[in-house]
Amino acid sequence: MNHQQVNQSNTSLYSYYINDAYYSELLKELAIWDTDLEMDNPTTEKQCTKLIIKECRLLDEYRFDEFLSLYTDKSLYWIPITPGGGDPRTEVSHAFDDRRRLEDRIYRLRTGYAYSQLPMSRTRRLVGNFELGHGESQDIVFARCNFTLAELRVGELRQYSGWYGYKLQKVEDQWKIAVKMVNLINSDQGHENMTFML
Repeated sequence: MNHQQVNQSNTSLYSYYINDAYYSELLKELAIWDTDLEMDNPTTEKQCTKLIIKECRLLDEYRFDEFLSLYTDKSLYWIPITPGGGDPRTEVSHAFDDRRRLEDRIYRLRTGYAYSQLPMSRTRRLVGNFELGHGESQDIVFARCNFTLAELRVGELRQYSGWYGYKLQKVEDQWKIAVKMVNLINSDQGHENMTFML
């Protein structure tokens, strides 16, 4: 294995997996969140629902390292402007963070170098109306749930609402987040400081 191959396997340095094939797969999967998701495995449904609830709690408690550990090595955190996703190759997004950018975002939040988060936002999330269904294999689950998020920062209280779309993947017998898409009901409107994690 040459030096370039070693570096490209490190997602903290390279976004080698965000390529045409990744975009094509992502766009194909967008349609799955629009279907009637059904899960016939109560154990998997419970595990995946608990994973999403845990992710929300870790963010609200600023436990960023633990939060990041819930994501796969080839993950995506996406806040589209177009309701329901659109095409990130040709449309602007509020955020389109691969694993490397997600780690960078978390690093800044954790170390206090994110000046737009001084003071840090206080948040609480409420999630519900869970719908889950298997993807092309039993090791892939697509989940959809509604959310309401309250943010307090510099004495001002803001509220965000919408739905989360998750692609969950089983990695070494543990469910992890491969894709999180945040669909705000006002995604196509102007937003102020959204530098905290939605």
